[in-house]
Amino acid sequence: MPHWITAPSGMAILLAALSGCAQMPAPGTLPLNARYVAMGSSFAAGPGIPVPADSPPTRCARSTNNYPQQLARKRSLTLVDVSCSGATTAHLLGPWNELAPQLDALTPDTALVTVTIGGNDVNYIGRLMRASAGGAIEAPHAGDWARLAASFDRIAQEVRRRAPGARLIFVDYVSLLPEGRPCDQAPVPALEAAILRATARRLEAETASAARRAGARLIRASALSRNHDVCAAEPWATGYPAPHGRVAYHPNPAGMTAIAAALDAVLMQ
Repeated sequence: MPHWITAPSGMAILLAALSGCAQMPAPGTLPLNARYVAMGSSFAAGPGIPVPADSPPTRCARSTNNYPQQLARKRSLTLVDVSCSGATTAHLLGPWNELAPQLDALTPDTALVTVTIGGNDVNYIGRLMRASAGGAIEAPHAGDWARLAASFDRIAQEVRRRAPGARLIFVDYVSLLPEGRPCDQAPVPALEAAILRATARRLEAETASAARRAGARLIRASALSRNHDVCAAEPWATGYPAPHGRVAYHPNPAGMTAIAAALDAVLMQ
């Protein structure tokens, strides 16, 4: 099957998923209450949008409105959400202080796995925050990208080993900066903006390549959100500085809803 793309037919599917008709129970191959494991960083966890999913709240800052939660509600899935703000690929593969490796949540009966990871491996959002505050930045080094690619492959291999019957879907990062001149919601100098756009494109490409190597599906949130950057009339992410309680340069509820709808559309195929 082809990866999720933003050709007109793909956009038609997404718009249908976001319409009122999408509230009807959706057909699909996943049975009710199928085990769904969501892994990744803050772009999966959804900090600040706005209700914590964990009681008491944890440092992972998972939200009841993140895309795993929305998809699980729509599909009546049994969600195990181990995504965590600040996570890198190392935290899927190994422990992170008190947290077990995210991959440990997988079981042989897991039916669906989504993965959104990689931005923190190359300090994408950290560089964006620094540039927005007036600091100088440099591009990630070649070694950073090589390590990320290797980690993507190890993650996919572990998913296949631990949950051989699961559908594996990579979800990349929503677009943040416009192609043109940044706006007040993205106060990034032109040179730094060019570095960050290149970083975002490389992260998008590396995620797509990893999905292809793994024989996994891919939700191109980056492409779906191309006209919904932080400067757009209808942004899918929060700008800088963020309003109280939100996190700058992270998906907002609209962005998470769009990703959940795209996942739902893929699961109907």
